[in-house]
Amino acid sequence: MGTPDFARIALEALLADSHFDVVAVVSQPDRPAGRKMRLTPSPVRRVAIEKGLKVFTPETVNDEEFRREIASLAIESAVVVAFGQLLSDEFLALFPKKAVNVHGSLLPKWRGAAPIQRSLMAGDSETGVALQIIVKKLDAGPVLGVRRLKLSDHDKATDVYPALAKLGSELLAVEYMDYLRGNLTPIEQDDRGVTIATKIKKSEAAIDWKKSAREILNLTRGLALGPIPYARRADGATIKVHTVTVVDEDRIGVPGTVRGASDSGIEVQCGHGVLLLTELQPDSRSRMPAKEYLKGYPFVAGEILKDGAST
Repeated sequence: MGTPDFARIALEALLADSHFDVVAVVSQPDRPAGRKMRLTPSPVRRVAIEKGLKVFTPETVNDEEFRREIASLAIESAVVVAFGQLLSDEFLALFPKKAVNVHGSLLPKWRGAAPIQRSLMAGDSETGVALQIIVKKLDAGPVLGVRRLKLSDHDKATDVYPALAKLGSELLAVEYMDYLRGNLTPIEQDDRGVTIATKIKKSEAAIDWKKSAREILNLTRGLALGPIPYARRADGATIKVHTVTVVDEDRIGVPGTVRGASDSGIEVQCGHGVLLLTELQPDSRSRMPAKEYLKGYPFVAGEILKDGAST
């Protein structure tokens, strides 16, 4: 049961493992996508169709008729990865050996909808993926296993997502199989370490130059898959900021002030420290290196970038 690419990788791993028999796939209904907003199947549904699997796309899995259909398949256990729907107790009761969830954090840290983004935005030095038994309380089920991943300032969500998806597949191949065979006992989570990863709001992408250079760096890392952080130039034009580097941690000055611009990037004063903007995207254009951006949209030292929320 899953929807995005993160879940597709898990499904492909299960299909490639002869120890598992994938009886059915459940994904979110097709949604409008692209400029023409055409109905588009999820990455998980596309794989299921290609492999000739039985695939369901219910608006809710908690519908009584759908539950009867799943019950008729006599499924032993369910794997849930970034599915996107809450599962009722009645639905979970259909699986004798429970439903497990591949969650993109080191539980109990970052329970909730956006664990990978929140970990990066918080500047964590380590993240990971956990395999847990699904219970009614959000991401609070006992854990079957974890895989850890060290993080650097250069790691973005675009890097971390596939890395954690691969580690999650390892958990399914090893710990999940051990659990199904009765060789592994889940460990209860310690609620004292709980943090919550709330859903990302579009408004969070608005850069606030009064924040530190480090905080804005972490914002760009966490939101690399969207919504892309953005600011506004003096003339009101929007500028999306894809990649930045901290060049000074301590310098103080007027937030948003452009200190200089060259082929290597645009130096911007933050509330604390200075950032070098190295990959940008103007309105209605593709992302580009700072060198290319400056050819069409030059900066002058002293220009003040507005906060993203400014008009």
